[in-house]
Amino acid sequence: MAVSALSIYLVWASLAFGLRAWVQWRRTGDAGFRGGPPWVRALFVGAALAGVAGPVAELAGLDAIGVLDRPTVRGAGLAVALCGVAATVAAQWSMGASWRVGVDERESTYLVTTGAFALARNPIFTAMGVTAAGLAAMTPNPFSVAGLVLMITMVQLQVRVIEEPYLRRVHGAAYARYSARVGRFLPGVGRLAPGA
Repeated sequence: MAVSALSIYLVWASLAFGLRAWVQWRRTGDAGFRGGPPWVRALFVGAALAGVAGPVAELAGLDAIGVLDRPTVRGAGLAVALCGVAATVAAQWSMGASWRVGVDERESTYLVTTGAFALARNPIFTAMGVTAAGLAAMTPNPFSVAGLVLMITMVQLQVRVIEEPYLRRVHGAAYARYSARVGRFLPGVGRLAPGA
């Protein structure tokens, strides 16, 4: 299962970042990478490295976490990871030309509220979490679990500390209405009070 997990991870990264950045550059002349504060970059790099380290460690002989080392857990992880990859790509396409990795305080992008963004305000991050959970279940060792925890931590901080305040500043009342109607990561869950 480690080879499958590593393959899915590499395809996912290639599609979600490599291909999507290339398409963005072809459409707009800008690859869409904005970076962010050093702590966000550090969490992202840590999650990415741990995500690769999980399958590699299993290939090198690291034992899985006993309670999770079940064929049903690994099989379910495969299905979840594949669904997460597809959902990541679909959510990114919903963003169209507004797709970015990170936030540039000096720019103002269109507020996307249609497609996957009609279901959740952060469907790309939701899909990334689903993918990471599936991959961790496929190779359930400490590195994979650490990658999942780091990814979830990075996403929560990125959304709550950086993206939501930025979107409130840039889009004001339109974002307030949208965030009161649509959940943060899941439909209906994490909606913000209109005055928040």
